[in-house]
Amino acid sequence: MPDLVGQKIAITGLTGQVAKPVATALAERNDVFGLARFSNPAVRAELEAAGVRCVTADLGGGDFGELPADIDYLIHMAVAKTMDWDADMAANVEGTGLLLHHCRQAKGVLHVSSTAVYHPDGHHRFAETDPLGDNHRVPAMSWMPTYSILKIAAEGAARTAARLFDIPTTIARLNVPYGHSGGWPLFQLAQVLADDPIAVHTDSPTLYNPIHDDDILRMIPGLLDVASTPATVVNWAGVEEAGIEDWCGYFGQLTGHDVSFLPTDDVLESVAVDTTRMVELVGPTQVSWHDGMRRLVEHFHPDLALRS
Repeated sequence: MPDLVGQKIAITGLTGQVAKPVATALAERNDVFGLARFSNPAVRAELEAAGVRCVTADLGGGDFGELPADIDYLIHMAVAKTMDWDADMAANVEGTGLLLHHCRQAKGVLHVSSTAVYHPDGHHRFAETDPLGDNHRVPAMSWMPTYSILKIAAEGAARTAARLFDIPTTIARLNVPYGHSGGWPLFQLAQVLADDPIAVHTDSPTLYNPIHDDDILRMIPGLLDVASTPATVVNWAGVEEAGIEDWCGYFGQLTGHDVSFLPTDDVLESVAVDTTRMVELVGPTQVSWHDGMRRLVEHFHPDLALRS
């Protein structure tokens, strides 16, 4: 993969789980501009201490503050999920188009989408050409009803802008990111440690392709390198499948807790994906889910004596 050194890079969503560690890592050898609302001064101070140039921005309003137009690369990770459809449409969809217009001189754009764009289909392993749909239309996801639909719509905005402004673009559909920055498995780890039952779909196992922070950071240069017009669309996920039942059971083994599951139709179904195209374009992930999940437990609970 190519490396990113001495580049002017804009990254959105700096206060989110994935974008923050990416920005601080890239800032070590690049000029990184981080866009967010920055309502928490402590987060802004932490990022600035790491060398990130923080830019207060309003994507929905098309206000990109002091972000220069001549950036080399844009990594768009921001997502609005306020439960207000109009506000979320403006930020996620209109904001994507307006931002790519502002950054139309860029050599490449990485637009981070989600595998939540796929229409639920049991244990089918989704390829990039499979039908899209409202994956989040279940009671457990009632707190983010706009997510799947507007992720699909934002992809449309990115694809249009890529062609309209001739910006090489990669649309990467991310599947269960986790690591030292947290992630969905961290919440389930808390349930395991509290001896609470873990909700899983009745059509078990509830399969995904979790991807560790280390692989996310390592693969970004390659994903930018394969950006094209029209946009390149690719699943961004671990090459290993693992079910919620698998990693929660592993948490139990490591910590000595008995793990119980609560089968229900009111949670997300499996979203396992085909990583063939990803491997062809940028290679496989390197962190196994067992290693990554163990490292997650060690990072957040260093006081625990883990079992082998």
